[in-house]
Amino acid sequence: MERTNDSTSTEFFLVGLSAHPKLQTVFFVLILWMYLMILLGNGVLISVIIFDSHLHTPMYFFLGNLSFLDVCYTSSSVPLILASFLAVKKKVSFSGCMVQMFISFAMGATECMLLGMMALDRYVAICYPLRYPVIMSKGAYVAMAAGSWGTGLVDSVVQTALAMQLPFCANNVINHFVCEILAILKLACADISINVISMTGSNLIVLVIPLLVISISYIFIVATILRIPSTEGKHKAFSTCSAHLTVVIIFYGTIFFMYAKPESKASVDSGNEDIIEALISLFYGVMTPMLNPLIYSLRNKDVKTAVKNILCRKNFSDGK
Repeated sequence: MERTNDSTSTEFFLVGLSAHPKLQTVFFVLILWMYLMILLGNGVLISVIIFDSHLHTPMYFFLGNLSFLDVCYTSSSVPLILASFLAVKKKVSFSGCMVQMFISFAMGATECMLLGMMALDRYVAICYPLRYPVIMSKGAYVAMAAGSWGTGLVDSVVQTALAMQLPFCANNVINHFVCEILAILKLACADISINVISMTGSNLIVLVIPLLVISISYIFIVATILRIPSTEGKHKAFSTCSAHLTVVIIFYGTIFFMYAKPESKASVDSGNEDIIEALISLFYGVMTPMLNPLIYSLRNKDVKTAVKNILCRKNFSDGK
């Protein structure tokens, strides 16, 4: 982005909920507590997956990646969110804003891809149980995870690079808690058609295609489960997918609302819409990472058993 014109902005101001000071205090305490829970919950889950050999399987490998991703995502945005609650307008440099936007977008895109890969893993496990160890070999599931991370990073590089080329003139106030890409595009004082087209392509690759993969996988999974003769067998098979399906519903329910339709500033009717979108983004960015470890641990006997075994070994070691 060229900044030879004096009227071009080189910094942004995050507004957030500055018009609602009482809400800011409540949200500061709430978000801080949720962030600590995210670090604790995902940290425990990652540690359990690493240190318990029984969890060294494709499903838990993907789950470990998901937890690590959630920690990275929230750590790139939550400190900025908390800082925005402490000031009327939080100043952010242009470069700092772009870096935060890049990390957040990359983590969000990667999570979409990872959820799709996890659906494929569950499909193979339930529909082809005898061939599962061969199909989902270590080389296969590591490559699937690496492909997810690579796709997310490349997509974010493209979107961030295009956003950096835009001129931002007089209006440099972001009606958001963080440097979110849609909020940034609304401030551009130039045609954002290329950005809209690029975002549409991005939506297709990292939102629609993984969702199709998830949907088709679960159609075959449900069909296979219904053919299981015993009720106990059906319940056991479905229980291995219920946690993943719950996370998918929460994740896609919020992210589709945010990114399905990029808008220019001219299409926004009032500031109320910006606040609503910001709050939904906040829900997506903080609630989902906090709920993920709870959903997977509370509904997963293997994780709960692994935590108990680690605690027992620690207590035994301390007793010695």
